[in-house]
Amino acid sequence: MTSLLLVRHGQSEWNAVGRWQGRADPPLTNLGRSNAVLAGRSKHLGSFDAVVSSPLERALDTAVTLADAIGVGPVLSDADLMERDAGPWQGLTRNEIEAGWPGMLDSGRRPDGYEHDDALLTRVTASLTRLEARAIGGTVLVVTHAGVIYALEAACGKPWARLSNLGGRWLEFSDGQVTLGPRVELVADAPVPDLL
Repeated sequence: MTSLLLVRHGQSEWNAVGRWQGRADPPLTNLGRSNAVLAGRSKHLGSFDAVVSSPLERALDTAVTLADAIGVGPVLSDADLMERDAGPWQGLTRNEIEAGWPGMLDSGRRPDGYEHDDALLTRVTASLTRLEARAIGGTVLVVTHAGVIYALEAACGKPWARLSNLGGRWLEFSDGQVTLGPRVELVADAPVPDLL
């Protein structure tokens, strides 16, 4: 069984202005970088055997900062840990989405081109399976995106609850099965954005 701490990246420039990111690659804000440094001192970051990240800049920069703080490296990158593809909503604010697709956000419906949970979970599970094979019972810090964590939580029957930047979820992974552990906040007062 492999223990994993999945952590959402620090605040990005698009988080700060309320834009849906999806696969877009905006960098961290100064606050996001500063909070990643603070997160590196968190009591939740103990001993890890490896640090793995989504290749998107906001996640990878966060992962490198955390890896430096805990003395583990180099950071490995896995494209299957990227945020879901938000399709035509990528780069838009909630107001712009509502104007173009009235009622869809509130109803839970998504437009063509939006990556649904089943596709997201297939690729994330493939990544976790590879991590399990490499870590062989170890503990891995995974820096990823809110959409990834939300999809894993939903698959385990947890109701949706907003996750802050540098918030995370412990989980155990064995033979393709996820067992959720507790949520954690690496930075106690990190802002809680509305976006993926």
